[in-house]
Amino acid sequence: QVQLVESGGGLVQPGGSLRLSCAASGSSFRFYAMGWYRQAPGKQRELVASITTGGSSNYADSVKGRFTISRDNAQNTVYLQLNSLKPEDTAVYYCNARLSGTTITLDYWGQGTQVTVSS
Repeated sequence: QVQLVESGGGLVQPGGSLRLSCAASGSSFRFYAMGWYRQAPGKQRELVASITTGGSSNYADSVKGRFTISRDNAQNTVYLQLNSLKPEDTAVYYCNARLSGTTITLDYWGQGTQVTVSS
């Protein structure tokens, strides 16, 4: 089992930047694919970015070129750099850890961190 703790959210003006961090407990972090999701009020949770155990990343079209996901296996941490923020990026951002096996997939979630983009 893994526990995830996000940090780094806050209030930022349009065009600004934030860096979210997600610290994972346990010694098996490198075996987990990691992802950042977000959920705005009244909307479904959506995948923002993901990174595989090998370091390959994938992004939602809405954030391509503005957000960057990275991981540091030595620090058991995944990051999300948010640049050129827009009001529509306002949401609670959740960290996800996924362990995929041959017959079962395990998902773990953090508690979320609020990102508000407003002038």
